[in-house]
Amino acid sequence: MTTLPLKITGLLLTCLALSGCGGNGSAARPTTKDGRVATLGVADDSLGKVLVNSQGRTLYLFQKDSGTTSTCTGACATNWPPLHANGTPTVGEGANASIVATTRRPDGTSQVTYSSHPLYLFVGDKKAGDTNGEGVNAFGGSWFAVSPAGDQVAPQTSSPGGYGY
Repeated sequence: MTTLPLKITGLLLTCLALSGCGGNGSAARPTTKDGRVATLGVADDSLGKVLVNSQGRTLYLFQKDSGTTSTCTGACATNWPPLHANGTPTVGEGANASIVATTRRPDGTSQVTYSSHPLYLFVGDKKAGDTNGEGVNAFGGSWFAVSPAGDQVAPQTSSPGGYGY
């Protein structure tokens, strides 16, 4: 009789282990070809394929930026933290390593760029797969998730009322 509770416990633990990683695949951390966690990679989320950081969180570009120069400092950088690099960024599957670089921020730190766009996170995204920053207009410009090609992801048109424009 003691084997039945053990079997049930084992089954429950297996189910939890299989379901605990997220249901949409977007929570996966990007990895390099040799299996190391990458600085950035690509995930498939509600917007389609987008760039994500090493934690699987969506990366954004700021339309107000000019080339590789970041214009997001102070309160802007508090709400839209730059993707920093310590050394050379590593690139996961789906991302194009030839368009990854770094730029020097006004505070002297290094920020990762993709196709010449400085990359940012959004504090309103609480977990991997969140895209709450998509289409937001703040700090003098609009913010968009970045596609694997290095372009902004087009805002979703199915939402009535748009994004406050």
